[in-house]
Amino acid sequence: MEKNLNNFCVILAGGKGRRLWPCSREKKPKQFIDFFGTGRTQLQATYDRFAKLIPGENILVCTNRDYEGFVREQLPGVAEGNVLVEPVNRNTAPCVGWAAAEVYGRAPGAGIVVTPSDQFVLDEAAFAGDMERGLAFVASHDIMLSMGVRPTRPEPGYGYIQAGDAQCDAEGVFGVRSFTEKPEREFARVFMESGEFYWNTGLFLSNARTFYNNFSRLFRDVHRGEPEGGVRPVDETLAFVREHYDSYPNLSIDCAILERSRDVCVMKCDFGWADLGTWHSIYECMHKNADDNVVIDSTVMLEDCRDNVIKLPKGKLAVINGLDGYIVAEEGGVLFICKKGDSSALVRKYVNKVKMEHGDEYV
Repeated sequence: MEKNLNNFCVILAGGKGRRLWPCSREKKPKQFIDFFGTGRTQLQATYDRFAKLIPGENILVCTNRDYEGFVREQLPGVAEGNVLVEPVNRNTAPCVGWAAAEVYGRAPGAGIVVTPSDQFVLDEAAFAGDMERGLAFVASHDIMLSMGVRPTRPEPGYGYIQAGDAQCDAEGVFGVRSFTEKPEREFARVFMESGEFYWNTGLFLSNARTFYNNFSRLFRDVHRGEPEGGVRPVDETLAFVREHYDSYPNLSIDCAILERSRDVCVMKCDFGWADLGTWHSIYECMHKNADDNVVIDSTVMLEDCRDNVIKLPKGKLAVINGLDGYIVAEEGGVLFICKKGDSSALVRKYVNKVKMEHGDEYV
């Protein structure tokens, strides 16, 4: 894919990363860690992936005040004005609306890709091809486009998009019939077996005008005084956003686009995808040894062990015997051991419990 000077990318890098606790901590969450020992953090890997497709000066990063230093340290080539720093923590929809206004003000005819900073892509060439296809589609359609991938397992930690009617003028693009965020495992199994559902990758594409108009409508209650049937000029919107950011709702971009936008489609993609936000998803996408263990940049001796995922700090050695289907993770004075299948719920439970009983030091 050749770089199109009229395309922009918005990287979301403000999450706390609690689902990978204890290795991901509030003071330094997963997107700023070289989790896999590759020499690049997840944020840097995401930037590298999109810098092959989109000019560096067109890449924006959304984060919050706590993590601004990490972003500027790890991505020194990103222009100062391309790092959008939330004055207060909100979910992803308000910061994407801010970024859309920034892009629309600079290049009203631009195409925009919004991406999380913690994704695994197996086939980079297929990914580039799907991005090119998607950006070409939104350039000629006023549509919010989600990139979906076919489920390979009944994963309750992902969102699911039910595809509707095919778009007659674009191969592999469908209307969106329904969206379900993190269903119970049995519902996820039904979704997978039906053949109608795709995993929500969190990758959203649109042209700048459609992004801007959709978010202006979505936050109309906040943008009091906008002209009836229209939207405030973009320079006024930007000034309003910066001054009144704390008045925006705590709403995710997934819910804002898939549940509330008027015209939404899903594109079927096949680039080998995983959300690197949970222990279970990391286990599923990583290389496994002969006994189906996943050892992440750690020194271990395993005997009679199967189906485990292990992540330890440098300088630590683990000797493990007879363990089957567990997560073993250590970081910053916390050792976490739990059954792999229930890990997401257990992580949430124990992060809250540890915070209540021991304060912020261990979370």
